Parts: sequence; C-alpha cells; structure tokens
Amino acid sequence: MRWQGNSDALVLGIETSCDETSAAVVRGGRQILSNVVATQDDLHAVFGGVVPEIASRRHTEVITLITHKALHQAQVSLAEIDLVAATQGPGLIGSLLVGVSAAKGYAAASGIPLVGVNHLKAHVMSNFIAPPGQHPPAQQLFPTVCLLASGGHTSLILMQQFGDCQSLGETRDDAAGEALDKAARLLELGYPGGPAIEQAAAQGDPNAVDLPRPRIEDSYDFSFAGLKTALARQVRETPPQAAQQVADLAASFQQAVVETLIHNLPAAAREHKAEQLIMAGGVAANQLLRRRLFEVGQSQGIPVAFPPLDLCTDNAAMVAAAGYFQAQRQGPSELDMDVFSSLPLLPYDQL
Repeated sequence: MRWQGNSDALVLGIETSCDETSAAVVRGGRQILSNVVATQDDLHAVFGGVVPEIASRRHTEVITLITHKALHQAQVSLAEIDLVAATQGPGLIGSLLVGVSAAKGYAAASGIPLVGVNHLKAHVMSNFIAPPGQHPPAQQLFPTVCLLASGGHTSLILMQQFGDCQSLGETRDDAAGEALDKAARLLELGYPGGPAIEQAAAQGDPNAVDLPRPRIEDSYDFSFAGLKTALARQVRETPPQAAQQVADLAASFQQAVVETLIHNLPAAAREHKAEQLIMAGGVAANQLLRRRLFEVGQSQGIPVAFPPLDLCTDNAAMVAAAGYFQAQRQGPSELDMDVFSSLPLLPYDQL
C-alpha cells in the first residue's frame, strides 16, 4: 500500500543514529520548516570519540524536548503531521532504538503512518532541501553521483531519482571522518577531529610530509587505515616539537584524505554518465574537499553542489525528506520495524 502524501504533506523526522539528537518538520519532502539538533560533543570530547552508552542515555534524556521544540518552531501540532520518519540504520543500536521507539510512540498514539529511513539515503537528500524562500543546493538532475564522507561512513553513491540509491564503493576499513578524528588525537588537537585538523592545517604546508594515498585497483572502494598508520609512524619516529610541525602534519594528512576521497570521482562520473556531482556527511564541511570537488565538476563539465554546513552533520530534516519519498514509493513501515547497525544501500527495485 502506497502512502498518498501530496506536496503539502508534513513529515516529522527523528534522527538518533549516533550522538546528535534531532527532530525536524519538512513539507513535501523539500521545504524545511524546522530542524532542531542537540549535539553531544562536550560529553564525548574527553574520550576523543563517541561512547555508545553515553550517547544513547543522552538521547533518552532529550528526545521528547527536541521533538516538541521542532513542532513548536514549525508552528504545527502533532495532529497536523502526515508521516513520522525515523532513522532505523545504519548506526549505533542503542542510539537508534531511542529514536525509533520515540517515533513509534508518536505514530501509534496519533494514528500517523511511520517509515524507517536508511541514514545514508537521508544524507544524500540533504542536498535537495532548503528553508522556505530558499533554493536547495542541488538540482533535480539524474543520475547524480554523491560522495558521502562522515565519521561513520564513506561511500560513493549513485542516485537515479529521489531515494533510489545504490552504492558504487565503500570504505574497507576506517571512514574518512574516523581517520580525521584519530589523526587529531595523535596530534593532540582535540575533538571533533575534522574541524580541529582543518583549523591546524590552515597554518601548515600540505607538502611537508610525504603520506600515502591508498588506491584499490579496479574498484571505487576507499581505504584510510594505512594512511592513519603512516601518520602514527611519523609521529612516533619524529615527534613534532613545535606548533608549525603539528600544522604541517595536519595539512599533509588533510590533503592525503581529500585526494583519496576525490580520486574515484572522475571515473565514476564518466562511467555512470552523471549529470551532477554532490557531497554529503560531516566531512563535506571541509573547505579543501569542497574546492577539489568543484574542480572535478569543472573538469567533467557538470554542476556540483554540497549542503550548507548545518546540514552536513546528522540532522532530522534530511531524514524527513528521505522518508517522504520512500513512503511514496514503498508505503509506510510496520510498527514493529527493527533497527540495524548496518543496512545495505539498495535501489527500490531490489528491496
């Protein structure tokens, strides 16, 4: 049974896949009416990374408040909501359970349809949404190739239409954002690592230290474990003694990560006759990566887009948008839907 949502349908999105608690209201899958995000960076900074148990407990404490705040900012009541969308994977199981349980509660109590959303598809949709009166960064051009790079995921995704996505390549070990976090810990730059590395790199020489650019032959897959190990070996054998040395290491590492991410894009765009290149995920906020993606687009003669900074990290607006199109194509989910730490990225016709 399909969900007959129209262009004015209101979707309440809920996102708790990792350490951001977020709720949003989106109209017609494209227009953001509210997008409330509560971060946990201060709770996890002392550990240099996300602690799953702490994350899930914090979600439990704030999920109701964040959801009510999103409804209030959108100036709508729960009775006006047409669909509830929640991330059901991939992500941290404990965190996912909090958001999906809350979504089930709202859906069951109000008789609203519920849909479970793939977190990766939601990130791709962050390029196609905007507040009222603004235009989304990306155009409706298909096929579109998306580079998704975050703390938990690094993928090259082919999008044939809204929500119809398939993976062209994945990381075989660390995600790009995870590698940046670990590099920041090695260089004692703080958490979250991506912004810390970028800030330090601004004062450094990206060619000061020779670091590897991992390549996987005949594949669009990525690998960052060897690059991270090379940095660890460099720090161990030649400990940085001055701020400039740390900046040079940060700049060299950032450039290696960016070049590794960008390497497969031209070939993927040509092979799949991409009409557009886009980016998503927390690492998409990196300015060097944005510039390099733009250069790839110019070389291929196709437009490039990336989300505003506030939509790069995990948020519920992208979940609501993905849920709108998924429910239209597949119908609502059952109230007993489960959560998944990993979830394949498959086109609709293979689900």
